[in-house]
Amino acid sequence: MEFFCYHRDRPGSLPLREKLIEAHWSYMDGYSLIARGPTFEGELLTGSMHIVSVPDVAAARAFAFDEPNYQAGAYRDVLLRRWHNTLGRTMWEFPGGRGGGYLVIGLGTGDAADLELPADQDQLIAYGPLLSDNEANWLGTAMLVRAADPAAARGLLTVDRYASIEVHEWEFGGRR
Repeated sequence: MEFFCYHRDRPGSLPLREKLIEAHWSYMDGYSLIARGPTFEGELLTGSMHIVSVPDVAAARAFAFDEPNYQAGAYRDVLLRRWHNTLGRTMWEFPGGRGGGYLVIGLGTGDAADLELPADQDQLIAYGPLLSDNEANWLGTAMLVRAADPAAARGLLTVDRYASIEVHEWEFGGRR
């Protein structure tokens, strides 16, 4: 089962996150990750995104809430949702190589939208629907994309089908 997990930073948590970086990376080494990486607002670290494959919902919750930064209080909240890997690959298989882009999270309302890949897929790093734990309900869409700017990244979603759309600067994560 694939899950999208976004830990949002608590204001002022950077010193704590820097102290725990090796513990965080070591923790992540124990999981099968589809994508990972920090989010930013300019130079300010704002969160940590992971897309993980685990056996079940309980394992996904353990992944999200046993994470060292979460346990130490570095995060203010966590978004954890079932996710479907529409592209069928990891970020490391993205033909555009490492680098940055945008994390786009669209929280949906009503009938499912954007289940099909956008016409221009060349800059998609990861893409898929956010789903309820039992996959019965569409809750939105999450993607990693290279785009000219935040507006172009946001424009890949059918805007009127979402209660809110967040766009975060994102970069490939993991050990340097």
